[in-house]
Amino acid sequence: MFDGEMIECASPLWCAAAAGHLALVKLLVKHGARVNSITQTHSTPLRAACFDGHFDIVRFLVTHGADIEMSNRHGHTSLMIACYKGHIKIVKFLLALKANVNRKSKKGNTALHDCAESGSLEVVKVLIEHGARMGVDSYGMSPLLTAAVTGHKHIVEYFISIPNLVSRKERIDALELLGATYVDKKRDMMGALECWKQAMDERYRGDPVIPKPPPSPVVAAYDFAREITDPDALNGLLNDPDEMRMQALVIRERILGPAHPDTSYYIRYRGAVYADGGMFNRCIELWNYALDMQQSMLEPLDPMTQSSLFSFTELFSFMIGRQINTGRRVPPVQREELLRVFKKAVLEVKLGKQMMDKGPTRGRDIVYLDKVLLTTLHLASLLTHEMPEKDTAEYTALHQALYELVRINAKDRNGGNVLHLVFRERHIVLGAGPKSPTYRFPSPNLIKALIRVGADVTATDMTDNTVLHLAAYHYPSLDLFTILLDAGAHIDAVNKSGDTFEKLTWRKRPYDAVYLVKYTTLACLAARVVRKTYDISFVPKNLQDFVLMH
Repeated sequence: MFDGEMIECASPLWCAAAAGHLALVKLLVKHGARVNSITQTHSTPLRAACFDGHFDIVRFLVTHGADIEMSNRHGHTSLMIACYKGHIKIVKFLLALKANVNRKSKKGNTALHDCAESGSLEVVKVLIEHGARMGVDSYGMSPLLTAAVTGHKHIVEYFISIPNLVSRKERIDALELLGATYVDKKRDMMGALECWKQAMDERYRGDPVIPKPPPSPVVAAYDFAREITDPDALNGLLNDPDEMRMQALVIRERILGPAHPDTSYYIRYRGAVYADGGMFNRCIELWNYALDMQQSMLEPLDPMTQSSLFSFTELFSFMIGRQINTGRRVPPVQREELLRVFKKAVLEVKLGKQMMDKGPTRGRDIVYLDKVLLTTLHLASLLTHEMPEKDTAEYTALHQALYELVRINAKDRNGGNVLHLVFRERHIVLGAGPKSPTYRFPSPNLIKALIRVGADVTATDMTDNTVLHLAAYHYPSLDLFTILLDAGAHIDAVNKSGDTFEKLTWRKRPYDAVYLVKYTTLACLAARVVRKTYDISFVPKNLQDFVLMH
């Protein structure tokens, strides 16, 4: 464990270098320790020493053959980490050894990006003196914009003060973005206004004038705000803090674009602030806008999209819980809003499965799909908490959306269907205490609705567990047992451990109330006998699966 992170495959030399034990480092090298050994993430002892600024160890390792250009799995070099951490002595030492000052990581960032992000002006100046260039990373971010998005005004001012380093447009964008950062990150309205005024002066003072781009279509989530183009209108923003916050979101989206993670992050942040203030409708609108942005720009199952969907689930759970437990201190959750988000969750499941079907499948994708599936089922549970009346438009819309989820036929990491995932294990209850009836998961209404739209209660996972097996393992409840059995679950299905529902629930209270005879058919009894006494190859192929289940 180092700096709160588990380091896999770390050698004794790496550990000694990271901890700053020079004498131990010397001893290990003397006895043959490889100075360029790597951890699982390809971190070297030199990089470990650079992280916490152990200059003497850095110098010793380099003099004993450490490769200063070796990078970790992200393409991040020792110079980059020294710059990010602000260790100026190590930075100068590595540059004196001709470390590549403009080398890029896999995401396209350089050492100059790293110190612009962390805020070390001293390191920035040294890198510029050694020929660092103002390149862009994979998001199109220059070190200047990186400093602006992290709120380091002193670095922004230094960059724009250097003649011919950046263009006028780049200076303007940086100042406007810095103002947006002051609004959302620093909560400094006066500081933001100063940045925007400076940018506006830059637009109109030079020759030629650089007017703002034509306005984009107004967005409901931004309360239909239009970006201010008139210098005189800037002063009026101080009288309307909410308008100023919307300006920050509009400006950030224009400059960074929808693909940059900070764009959707600060939209979600502003929504959360509204929710904390009881303005739930504004929050929901902003979060939906951010989710749409993520689903259109990111690959399926991206952790940021997962986080947005999960946040919606928590918010809706909280709102429903407050209405039931403490009276209507929050507005009621609109079914249309819940259904709107649920459909987006179903879309994410669909896109994720399509991506995995095309292959190759990464291990993390299976985990990610599980998470999105489970979040989607939690949203479905909230939707079915109060079932709309049968044959109404709401009832039809709900079941159409659930049908789309079941039709995708996405499997969890154990090869089970959506019902398996519901019963897989004890799930964390969202939004309220476990005693609240709102948050029973799985709920009878959810199970019934999934079955109505075609979820298969007889399907098995990789270990031949049916949904009934999992219910017996994790949710021994008579009402859930009855729903599954009435829908056709086999009471005598056998998993790979040789367990049946009867065996798993023997002498447990819910089992005592199950009327076994009602759910035992002649076909099931015959299948048991056939499986025990006959070679399965003699059984007609269309019956083999049924026999093997018993």
